[in-house]
Formats: sequence, C-alpha cells, structure tokens
Amino acid sequence: MKTLLLENVDRLTPGDWKISVRAGGWEPVPALASELSEGEGRRDFLRLTAAAMAAPLFFASTGSEARRRRRGRDPEPEPAPEPGPPVVPPSPPSIPWAKELPEEPPVLEATELDPAPTGLAQTALGECGRDKHQRWDQLYATPRQYPPMHYELSVEENDAWEFNPAYPRQRIWGFTGDSSKATTPGPTIMARYGQPVVVRFRNNLPQNHVGFGSPEISMHLHNHHVGSESDGFPGDYFSPLKAGPTLAAPGRWKDHFYSNIYAGYDELQNGIGDEREALGTLWYHDHTFDFTAPNLYRGMAGFYLLFDHIDSGNERDPSPTALRLPSYPYDYPLSFGDRRFDANGMLVYDQVDPDGTLGDKVAVNGLIEPVLKVARRKYRFRLLDIGPSRIYEFFLTRANGVSQTFDYIGNDGNLFPAPLRNRVSVRIAVAERADIVIDFSKYAIGTELFLVNRLIQTISRRADGLGASTQVLKFIVDREPAEQDLSQVPNVLRELPPLDPAEIAAAPVRRWVFERKNGMWAINGQFFNPNQSRAVIPKGGAEVWELVNIDNGWSHPIHIHFEEGRILSMTRDGVAVPVPPEWQGRKDVYVLREMSSFRIFLRFRDYVGKYVMHCHNLIHEDHAMMLRWDIREDD
Repeated sequence: MKTLLLENVDRLTPGDWKISVRAGGWEPVPALASELSEGEGRRDFLRLTAAAMAAPLFFASTGSEARRRRRGRDPEPEPAPEPGPPVVPPSPPSIPWAKELPEEPPVLEATELDPAPTGLAQTALGECGRDKHQRWDQLYATPRQYPPMHYELSVEENDAWEFNPAYPRQRIWGFTGDSSKATTPGPTIMARYGQPVVVRFRNNLPQNHVGFGSPEISMHLHNHHVGSESDGFPGDYFSPLKAGPTLAAPGRWKDHFYSNIYAGYDELQNGIGDEREALGTLWYHDHTFDFTAPNLYRGMAGFYLLFDHIDSGNERDPSPTALRLPSYPYDYPLSFGDRRFDANGMLVYDQVDPDGTLGDKVAVNGLIEPVLKVARRKYRFRLLDIGPSRIYEFFLTRANGVSQTFDYIGNDGNLFPAPLRNRVSVRIAVAERADIVIDFSKYAIGTELFLVNRLIQTISRRADGLGASTQVLKFIVDREPAEQDLSQVPNVLRELPPLDPAEIAAAPVRRWVFERKNGMWAINGQFFNPNQSRAVIPKGGAEVWELVNIDNGWSHPIHIHFEEGRILSMTRDGVAVPVPPEWQGRKDVYVLREMSSFRIFLRFRDYVGKYVMHCHNLIHEDHAMMLRWDIREDD
C-alpha cells in the first residue's frame, strides 16, 4: 500500500487510496477501497478528496464572498460559507525580453508511417485498442482532391526546458516532431480541406513519473469535425501500461484520422461539405480524464491550421476566390498559458484542489516575456488561450502605453463575414482563439511595441475587470520585408450559412446548468462519467442547447466538441443582452459569465459516436464539470 503524497498522486492504483486531512498536510490512513469501484481507481481519488480539501482546516473561510457567489440560487436557508482558494506565493521575478521567439514558427513536416495506417486498430503492432476509423474507405482509401498526408508526434519529457533565464532548466511534457527534444508548444501542422491527414501520436512519457500530471494521453484536436475515435475522448487515454475505460487495450501509439471535410458532407452530397462551415485555427492538446489541466500545464499543446481555396495560406494566390491574408512565415500562431513557479523557480501546480493554481506568469509559446522581431509588413497572429484558467484582454501598445489598432478577422476556428477594423483590444477565455492582423509597415525600424494584458484576475474562477497593464510579449520592428508585401485584409472574408427560423423553432431544446456541488463542479447536478451518455442525438439532427450559469461567483468557458454552434440569444441577470459582434459567427467556446445564459443552435452531422461538453477552465473540467453526449444513426 502506498502513502499518499501530492508528489505521487498519479502513481496510485485501485486499493492504494489513503488520505487524512490535518492542519497543514496529509498522512496515511486505512485504504478507502470500499468507496472505489474497480477500474476507476485514481481518477475517483480527485472526487473523494475534493470535499476534504475544502475543509476549514485547510483554508480560511470567506463567508461573505461565498454568500455573494451563491445569492440567487439557494437564498433560504443561507448555505454554509464556502472556503476560498488557498493563498499561493507569487512567482520569483523573471528577466523580461531575454529570450526570442523564432522569426519563422516551427512547422511539422510530413513523413511516412511504419506501419502504414489502416482503418482498424493495429493492436498487434503496438497501437491502442481504438474503434475503427469512420468513413476510412470513403475518405482515405478512395482518392481525394489531394493525396493523404501523414505526420508523427511523440509526446516526451524534456528535462532541460528554459521558460526564462531567471528560472532553472526544468522538465516539460511536449512534442518531438522534426526536433530532437520535446518542445512546447508542439510544431504546427498545416493541412488542407480535401486532403485527409493521419497523425500518429506516440506516448513516450516516463511511466514511472512522480509529480503532477499523469503519463497517459488522449489527444484532442479542438474543434475538428471528425469521428469520435479520433476526437480525443477523455476516456480514451492510453499508455503502454494503461487503457482508459472507453478503449479496448493499452498501446504505445494511436492513429488519429482527420478527414478534413467541411460539416454538411452528407447533406450536400458534393464530396467535400459546406465551405461556409470551414475551420481555420485549431489546436491539439491532451484531454486525459481528470488530468487534462496538469498534463497541458506541463506543455502538451500545439496548433493545427486548416486552409482551403478561400483562406488558402498563400498571400500571392492568383485565384479570385483567395483572400490573400498574410501567409507563412507571417502567419504566426501564439499560445498564452498562465503558469506559477515556486521560490526556486520551478513550475508548481495543485491538481487536487478544485480551484487549481492560478498562474501569475504568462508563457507565450512556452517562454516568459519573450521578444519577436518582425519585418515592416502585415502579420496574421492566431492568439490562443491554452489555460488552465486565466482570461486575457490583450492590447497592442507603444512603450509609452498608447494603444494601437489592428484588424480582428476571426474568433475560435472561424473567419468573420467581414473584418472588425481598428480594434484596440481582444478578449479571450481558455480555449478561445482570436485571429488578428497587425500592420507593422506603419512603424519605423527600431520601434518597440508590446502585447499587454489589462484584464485583472486574482482567483482561478473568474476575471475581476480591467486594470493596469502587464506586458507579455515585445515586438521589435527590425527589418524591411525580404519581398513586397502583397497580403491584404479584404472587406469580405467568409460567408456564414443562413439560419432557418423554422428549423430552429422545430428543434428540441436541452437545458444545461453549470453549478457548484459538494465542493466540485457539476452540470445539471451530476459529475462526469465517461460511460454514461447524458444526451443521444440522431445523426443529422439539430437542437437548441441552453447553457446556464446560475451563480455569480465564477464564469465558465463552455466547449462543445464536434461542430460549431450559433448563439441565438444571451441573458445577464435574467435580462436579454445583445450578442457582441465577435460572437455573432460560428463558435465552439461560449463564455458563460456570472448569472448568465446562452441559447445556441447546433447541428450533428456526418459522424456518430461519443463526444463531450465541458467547461474549458481546465480546473473545472478535471473536477467533473463535463458530460458525455452521443450521436447515433437514426433508426
């Protein structure tokens, strides 16, 4: 039997659970095996310990704040005060602008896979026991517009990553593609609609790992339109030693089949789907059941960019349909993740506390306070909040703090119908993306500009409001472009598919309430169970989902896998409010602020299987604010 320590939570197995709460620590007690079902093991540990962690022995009570948070939900009798999050020491000072981002973002090269990919799982050769790839013969084996592309990414530990020169080199979990050592983020994959892609994810993490995180993986491509066996379902986690409850066997690797068709493939019968449903900015990340936050915190994230004849990825494209937006290497993905370091400069995270650890440093593509040297021309930046919990409102400023303007061209994976010109800020919650274009030709050589965050956040549950600036990235305009800048930001980007009022009126309505329960996070009063489907939708169906936050102490960025939705209406404190311009298009993350609700319209097309909806504040997700829903063939 093992003694439970925060350093080795991830190494426990069924029957090993020992926990005792005392002032300031843990100690061995008799095993709680009777409270754990076989096969759930260490994942139930988080649920069993969450309530204990909330005991007043651990944290000072914040009764008045708790009452404010819960007002309107259960006014009488007034609930017992809820403990506040623990006080965590600030990170040591870092050295600003000491490390540089590469002028050209790393891109993964295609490769040959050995063994060659197949529709069925190759368990005899080391692949985990996944389900059969849907539509394999139709969308892979049959020639498509472009020949299939194959990529390989190995998830590995790098024990010498340098976030900032002020901190010691330390381990991360990242991706080796064309590089010899794992990096965070992983290299960007560039793909095209009409060209199927297979990505082989290998799990080479140390299986004897000690510390936060867990050495299994389930890679989710957020928010691609794919079969559930390639979606990265949380219960599909695998390693050479373990298989999740929704896999048939463990393995060393898993092939994900990304067919790269638009949604609406079956509906239109045109061999590709509806080009108005195109995605552009996607990202891959770990989605392991109950350990998404610490695994991603260690570094498991990267970009996947999709192009087509409209957003072609070629600013010199002569086609009249092409937008000619800034293209590689001036199409630059940027990820932002809040991180916290101990007094020795080592990364720290509390994966047990249902309030997690709010970072006070921002890692930009894995580096803290980096510099990006740019040419005097237009750049397209794809901004992504990888979490785990901090929300940002970014401004572009000069050194004196004066705000500069840019064009805002897309939110989440989707381009707007028209650009939002002359914006001075953009707000993104965890998993949201913002696609912006900055024209550096307006600035002289030697100009320094800063991307700053002005959204104050003191607890992991919600943002507080705008305040003083924190500089997270420095741009230095240091050269003339090597060739003429022919890129543009046209007045028309991508058409939206129309909404049919009659179809919406006829659609079934489901109501989902996101709430606090027993010190954890729940949906309609229930915690996540990977084997239980909470909604079954016929393939080809459409529904209206009502997302509701009945509390005023926290916000939830809600992510629905598989297809983008359209916001029909919003309320705040029970009063209808207008949908902001940046949210009027297609979205996959819906930021439920305090005491608010959304009504969104969703379609469920082309594939079947198991998917999830969850809060993308990764701390809430790992502490059970997630549910499974299924698409099934309509009998």
